[in-house]
Amino acid sequence: MRICIFNTGGTIACTGTPLAPMPAARFADAARAILGPALQAALPGMDLHFDTGLRFDSASGVLDSTDLRPSDWCRIARRVLDLYDRHDGFVILHGTDTMDYTGAALPLLLNVPDAVGMARAALSKPVILTGAQLPLFRDTGQGLVLNAGSDALANLTGALEMTRLRLPEVGLFFDGRLLRGNRALKVSTTGFAGFDSPHLGALAERGIGIRMGVAPLPGPAAPDLALDDAVARARALERLDRIAARIDDQRIVQIPALPADHRADRSLLAQMVRAALDQGATGLILEGFGAGNLPQGAGALADAIGAARVPVLIASRAVGGQVGAFDYAAGAWIAGTGAVAAGDMTPVAALAKLMILNADPATPDPRAMLARSLTGECTPRDRIDPALWPGQALEAADAPLRLENDPATGPRLIRGARALWQTPGPGRLAMRGDRLALIAPDGAVAWASDPAPGAVPVLTAEGLVLVDPAGRAAPVIALAG
Repeated sequence: MRICIFNTGGTIACTGTPLAPMPAARFADAARAILGPALQAALPGMDLHFDTGLRFDSASGVLDSTDLRPSDWCRIARRVLDLYDRHDGFVILHGTDTMDYTGAALPLLLNVPDAVGMARAALSKPVILTGAQLPLFRDTGQGLVLNAGSDALANLTGALEMTRLRLPEVGLFFDGRLLRGNRALKVSTTGFAGFDSPHLGALAERGIGIRMGVAPLPGPAAPDLALDDAVARARALERLDRIAARIDDQRIVQIPALPADHRADRSLLAQMVRAALDQGATGLILEGFGAGNLPQGAGALADAIGAARVPVLIASRAVGGQVGAFDYAAGAWIAGTGAVAAGDMTPVAALAKLMILNADPATPDPRAMLARSLTGECTPRDRIDPALWPGQALEAADAPLRLENDPATGPRLIRGARALWQTPGPGRLAMRGDRLALIAPDGAVAWASDPAPGAVPVLTAEGLVLVDPAGRAAPVIALAG
């Protein structure tokens, strides 16, 4: 298995006083000389290639992650795509300050979603970010030596070992755990457990062996959609070029809710929103309390959000918070402003997603795309994956449609108070073979759709549709009339 290692900078590759990242070539030489035999013994059958072709705008060619710009996410993604057919996996050494931002951005840059969020070009190989709280090497009078007290060697070898799982997604490995990159948050600057994933368990954990965790992303739906395919890779590169040309021009402003005087004539949040828009913000992320609640300010904040001509996302400032239907009276008014609920996306993932979608002029219906799960950055709210159980519901991202599974009467499709479709009884909706089926409590199939091989059920403005790997949508029910 051939693995490519990129060094972007960061603590893991730092030396000196004050700490500064080593150039990629010096780091590669040190890793081969000092760690080579140990890595070969620990990772038999793995061919490691230290790439020195990824360079940033600095004298050394590497950067502390504090200085990484959004266009540098594109630079990393392009290097992965340029070397994609030469390697079986990629490990990216990165500073911890913004590793979660890069972990959120890369999946959106290495996968190409269509209008309903299904991948038209998909990552098929592991891309794993890692770093350290302490440097891997230490400078001495005799030259570089291994920094024995650091977490760096365990993180590097762990990330390399995790590539053997061949999970087709961007991961972040730290302190023995492989997290989904776009679900991770930096949570500590002092402990070795520097990252956590508040809404999704680890993909895998390393101890005495590797223990698998939550299900990984499925990867390409067909071979011609994998980045291994030259046409799919060209599709990804074309989209990446569009994004790279505009991403540094994005002005996404994140505004946290805070206790303050929110009377109509002095609503601080409303003033901050208006100021951001007046200064040319291209998108807003408002971090509300709890489930996204925001002080209305006697209508001042609602007016400010409603006047925005750019996408507005409502996230939660709580580490484990999520924003859904705005059920509380303190936030119910938000639904009428046109703002998008971020679900269980972290504010970090929300910023990367909004920035990338905004930077691509070909993004269809950006507000709907923000609400959809494109690369596992949030729990899907508009598709059945893997089943719609009694008591659960779907919401269309691009229309006021809701598919509710009533425990007594079964799934029904509604618009407002009007029922558009009703199954013949209770049960769960799930794919059974190549059909969407209502599976009754006794296991019988009480209803089934027409066949649609390999399809995913998605709720859209057209109704509940089955989207196949080629992107064709077959309606389960027609909404005409």
